[in-house]
Amino acid sequence: MAIHSSALLSLCGCLRGVLPSDPDWFAILGLANETLTTPALIDFVHRFQQSLPEEVCAYVREIHRRNEVRNQRLTAQLTEAVVALNDGGVTPVLLKGAATLVTASRAQASMRLMADIDLLVPPEQTQISLQALADIGYVVHFQTPAASEKWCTDLKRPQDVGMIDLHRTLPGPAYFYRPAGDILEQCKLTSIGSGSAYVPTAAYQALLLTMHDQFQDYDYWVGGIDLRHLLQLRDLISSPDGLDWIRLAGYVPGKLARNALETQLIALTELLGVDVPASMRSRRIPRLQFKRRVMQARFPLARWPLLAAAVLDYRNYRCGLGAEYRAGQSGSGTWAMPKPETFRFIMERARAHRAGKV
Repeated sequence: MAIHSSALLSLCGCLRGVLPSDPDWFAILGLANETLTTPALIDFVHRFQQSLPEEVCAYVREIHRRNEVRNQRLTAQLTEAVVALNDGGVTPVLLKGAATLVTASRAQASMRLMADIDLLVPPEQTQISLQALADIGYVVHFQTPAASEKWCTDLKRPQDVGMIDLHRTLPGPAYFYRPAGDILEQCKLTSIGSGSAYVPTAAYQALLLTMHDQFQDYDYWVGGIDLRHLLQLRDLISSPDGLDWIRLAGYVPGKLARNALETQLIALTELLGVDVPASMRSRRIPRLQFKRRVMQARFPLARWPLLAAAVLDYRNYRCGLGAEYRAGQSGSGTWAMPKPETFRFIMERARAHRAGKV
């Protein structure tokens, strides 16, 4: 839980270009730092510099300047890695921030703080990819067990500003991606320097960000908000090609995924003023889930009793994703309370400090 989470609405107002009426700049900038969104305030500072304290303007400008330099280095690092992988016969898919570095304008990318470089490679090309990156100096910082369902490895070099996070599966359960089919069918082959990589469409990137936050990071169950990724979604919607809402809606399998997606889209509308089709932000459970998130942000102690809101979608979980986990059993809609160990797991996730989350 972010320390300055009570400033969420004020920070979101700034990110929408609205000057707060009685701002607590210490809390607003504190939350911007915690959510990794400080560089995104640069447009707000340019617009209202005459009305803002000079130290606020100077601080945001300096963070933005440093982030711009860092992202230029990340782009060079990404380009080198893609070329090395291509030389080994691998064409990676760029995920999350890596796709932004390639598709966004320099000015737009400078407002997005990237934690690392996420690359997806086919499972059968894992070892080839590791060797190709080792050949240009990367060493393993962390790696999940080889048999792990969600295998990934973090690769580093002393001269770089970020790690490469190498994946062979998409974030979150595979269940959520089946209606979209093969990811390469949802990508465009894009030139990067002298190399090339696959970049997902805007709609598919929106799906990836949502499933990553809501289910890999468990935001849907614990009531978290990833403001940095909401800004990335806003960028996808306002990109020159726009976002195909019908296609995005068609990607999600079942009520649980639909509720998670719509919870994210309601947050986009209510917090950042993004115009989302009414049909994708009007249902009851997603609206309740969003209200829960705002309540938790404003009153942090409310997080614990509001964990019970996870039960709102437990039946949908059992009918969809949960039915897959219960292989060989019926996927009927019979309702049941979560097991005690499930409650304990959700409590542990809610207690854990999670960088960038409100």
